[in-house]
Amino acid sequence: MKSRDLKNYKIQFITHYTEHYDYFESAQMALQGGIRWIQVRIKHQPLSVVKEESIRIQQLCKQYDALFFIDDYVELAMELKADGVHLGQNDMPVKEARMLSNNQLLIGGTANTFEQIESLYQQKADYIGLGPYRFTKTKENLSAVLGSKGVEEIIAKCRRKGIDIPIHIIGGIRKADVLPILKAGAHGVAVSSAILQANLPIEEAAAFVSAVKKEG
Repeated sequence: MKSRDLKNYKIQFITHYTEHYDYFESAQMALQGGIRWIQVRIKHQPLSVVKEESIRIQQLCKQYDALFFIDDYVELAMELKADGVHLGQNDMPVKEARMLSNNQLLIGGTANTFEQIESLYQQKADYIGLGPYRFTKTKENLSAVLGSKGVEEIIAKCRRKGIDIPIHIIGGIRKADVLPILKAGAHGVAVSSAILQANLPIEEAAAFVSAVKKEG
């Protein structure tokens, strides 16, 4: 794992397979657009497929000097010497992953409530993916949609409780959401469909990078 300060990375791209692009192509376009944090998220596929795609995307990330994270698969992240792993609410607990990885991985966790953030913070997660911001088809079994008001309330409570951890907002994020999200006190955003559904995905990724730099 490279020694990286996640506060320097305000956009995370989550890979997705669409009718037009595969996982590798989605990561490639995000990187070409200037995003420097890729999370490989592959569901409902054998581990062999996840590993093969992860290796390919990891090589891309090395070319662009980008952060390389794997969703869910802690052992695979360790084997490939990934920068980190992201754990959903139904995945391995952060504290268990921390021990298993011998503190060699940056670890993020998904949250939908303040209480979940508090738990992840106590488990020494390195960042939080808070959402969903709005409805999204890229994630199954969606938790309650937070919207801008929900995000503001949760982040304000984190501040009052002294919880200082990078919080990235996830779930249906669009360019127009960047300003209100950052103004609410979030550190950054995680994106996927907004880029992959755009007519020009690389340009859309670049537009997200510009928006975050301008407002962040």
